[in-house]
Amino acid sequence: MGVLREMGRDQLGSIVETIKAKVMGSLKRKAKNEKSKNKNKKGSSSSSSASYVKMDKTASVKVEIQSRHARKLIDKTLMAADQPGKMER
Repeated sequence: MGVLREMGRDQLGSIVETIKAKVMGSLKRKAKNEKSKNKNKKGSSSSSSASYVKMDKTASVKVEIQSRHARKLIDKTLMAADQPGKMER
């Protein structure tokens, strides 16, 4: 504390401002580095997707999809049959 008493308030304020500026500069550099790392990661993932091979649907999946479509069509037809006075467009 003796050192602080010997220094004037102006000197102490100056030192604090210098330290703040250095810390802020360091934080800005770190943030910039992190942003560039994130950009590099995003760029690398798109290049790896170029090697992605899309798989064909299996026969069982195709049958399941057809069954769902058929079930929807049957339900729609039954609803229309239950309401003979109304025509659905």
